[in-house]
This record gives sequence, C-alpha cells and structure tokens, in this order.
Amino acid sequence: MKAVLGDTVIAEADRDDLISIEGNWYFPPTSVRSDLLVDSPTPYTCPWKGECQYYTVAVDGRELPDRAWSYPHPYASGIERVGKDFSGYVAFWKEVEVVD
Repeated sequence: MKAVLGDTVIAEADRDDLISIEGNWYFPPTSVRSDLLVDSPTPYTCPWKGECQYYTVAVDGRELPDRAWSYPHPYASGIERVGKDFSGYVAFWKEVEVVD
C-alpha cells in the first residue's frame, strides 16, 4: 500500500506490515519518507493511545499541516487494545491518500 500526495509516494509497505486503527492505516516508520515530514507543534493526547506527534507534509513546495501523525510512545493499554506495538507508525489523512 502507498500513501501518496499527487505523484509523490510518501510511504510504501506491504499491507501485512500496516496496522489499521480506527479506520486509518498506520505505516511502519521505516517505510515512511521522513524527509517529507516536518514536526508540527499541534498538541494532542488520545485518551487511549497516548501523546500524538503531528507532522506537516511538505511536497514540491506545498505544506499541508497536520496531515500525518504518529504515537512515538503509545500507552501500554493502547498497544494491548490494538494487539500490536504501533510505536512510531505513521498515519495520513485528507489530501494524502492511502491506496493499494
């Protein structure tokens, strides 16, 4: 599967390596082009997943704030709930499409 913005592939991994949480696909950290993500200062803490790190997606001079996020250190109870350790996995939304 791929996370794409226009013709740019931001992340790519086998479906079996992704984790689905609440309708969002989370990509393994090693499959994500970190050069296209910039840490965002937007604060958020999910009551069951933990503290979230948002990213601005920066592609071809275009900056899309908070279009990607991850949980660098999710709560142990969140990992248990999901059934897999999703530490550092990255999800995308809005203009960044996840396709097969």
